[in-house]
Amino acid sequence: MDNSPFPNPPALPVVGLALVVPKRHAKRAATRNLVKRQMREALRRRCVDWAGRQMLIRQRSAFSPQQYRSAVSDALRDAVRGELELLFAQARR
Repeated sequence: MDNSPFPNPPALPVVGLALVVPKRHAKRAATRNLVKRQMREALRRRCVDWAGRQMLIRQRSAFSPQQYRSAVSDALRDAVRGELELLFAQARR
Protein backbone atom coordinates (compact mmCIF):
# COMPACT_ATOMS: atom_id res chain seq x y z
CA MET A 1 0.00 0.00 0.00
CA ASP A 2 1.35 3.39 -1.02
CA ASN A 3 1.30 6.09 1.66
CA SER A 4 2.14 8.86 -0.76
CA PRO A 5 0.35 12.18 -0.13
CA PHE A 6 -0.20 12.40 -3.89
CA PRO A 7 -2.44 9.60 -5.18
CA ASN A 8 -1.48 10.13 -8.83
CA PRO A 9 1.93 11.81 -8.99
CA PRO A 10 2.60 13.52 -12.33
CA ALA A 11 4.83 11.62 -14.73
CA LEU A 12 8.23 13.21 -14.98
CA PRO A 13 9.44 13.73 -18.53
CA VAL A 14 13.08 12.91 -17.74
CA VAL A 15 14.31 10.27 -15.31
CA GLY A 16 17.52 12.15 -14.46
CA LEU A 17 18.66 15.65 -15.33
CA ALA A 18 22.03 17.31 -14.78
CA LEU A 19 22.74 20.86 -15.90
CA VAL A 20 26.33 22.07 -15.97
CA VAL A 21 27.25 25.70 -16.54
CA PRO A 22 30.94 26.15 -15.68
CA LYS A 23 32.00 29.31 -13.91
CA ARG A 24 34.75 29.84 -16.48
CA HIS A 25 32.08 30.23 -19.20
CA ALA A 26 29.66 32.38 -17.19
CA LYS A 27 31.38 34.40 -14.48
CA ARG A 28 28.24 35.87 -12.93
CA ALA A 29 25.80 33.71 -10.99
CA ALA A 30 22.91 35.55 -12.63
CA THR A 31 24.16 34.45 -16.05
CA ARG A 32 24.62 30.84 -14.93
CA ASN A 33 21.10 30.82 -13.47
CA LEU A 34 19.65 32.28 -16.68
CA VAL A 35 21.35 29.61 -18.78
CA LYS A 36 20.08 26.82 -16.48
CA ARG A 37 16.53 28.21 -16.55
CA GLN A 38 16.64 28.26 -20.34
CA MET A 39 17.93 24.67 -20.37
CA ARG A 40 15.06 23.51 -18.15
CA GLU A 41 12.49 25.40 -20.20
CA ALA A 42 13.80 24.01 -23.52
CA LEU A 43 13.60 20.50 -22.09
CA ARG A 44 10.13 21.11 -20.63
CA ARG A 45 8.83 22.13 -24.07
CA ARG A 46 10.03 18.80 -25.46
CA CYS A 47 9.03 16.53 -22.59
CA VAL A 48 7.39 14.04 -24.96
CA ASP A 49 10.56 13.69 -27.06
CA TRP A 50 12.76 12.88 -24.07
CA ALA A 51 10.41 10.95 -21.77
CA GLY A 52 12.10 8.32 -19.64
CA ARG A 53 15.65 9.40 -20.48
CA GLN A 54 18.59 10.55 -18.43
CA MET A 55 20.06 13.82 -19.65
CA LEU A 56 23.22 15.81 -19.10
CA ILE A 57 23.30 19.26 -20.64
CA ARG A 58 26.62 21.08 -20.39
CA GLN A 59 27.59 24.51 -21.64
CA ARG A 60 30.76 24.03 -23.68
CA SER A 61 31.58 27.57 -24.75
CA ALA A 62 31.22 31.02 -23.29
CA PHE A 63 28.93 33.81 -24.36
CA SER A 64 30.95 36.95 -25.02
CA PRO A 65 30.66 39.42 -22.10
CA GLN A 66 31.42 42.23 -24.55
CA GLN A 67 28.42 41.28 -26.68
CA TYR A 68 26.07 40.58 -23.74
CA ARG A 69 26.89 43.19 -21.12
CA SER A 70 23.92 42.45 -18.87
CA ALA A 71 23.84 39.07 -17.15
CA VAL A 72 20.07 38.76 -17.68
CA SER A 73 19.51 40.64 -20.93
CA ASP A 74 16.85 39.64 -23.44
CA ALA A 75 19.55 39.32 -26.09
CA LEU A 76 21.44 36.75 -24.00
CA ARG A 77 18.22 34.88 -23.22
CA ASP A 78 17.39 34.72 -26.93
CA ALA A 79 20.92 33.56 -27.82
CA VAL A 80 20.82 30.78 -25.23
CA ARG A 81 17.34 29.70 -26.32
CA GLY A 82 18.41 29.65 -29.98
CA GLU A 83 21.43 27.48 -29.30
CA LEU A 84 19.37 25.06 -27.22
CA GLU A 85 16.73 24.79 -29.94
CA LEU A 86 19.47 23.95 -32.44
CA LEU A 87 21.03 21.41 -30.05
CA PHE A 88 17.74 19.60 -29.44
CA ALA A 89 16.91 19.59 -33.15
CA GLN A 90 20.29 17.97 -33.91
CA ALA A 91 19.93 15.45 -31.06
CA ARG A 92 16.49 14.42 -32.27
CA ARG A 93 17.82 13.32 -35.67
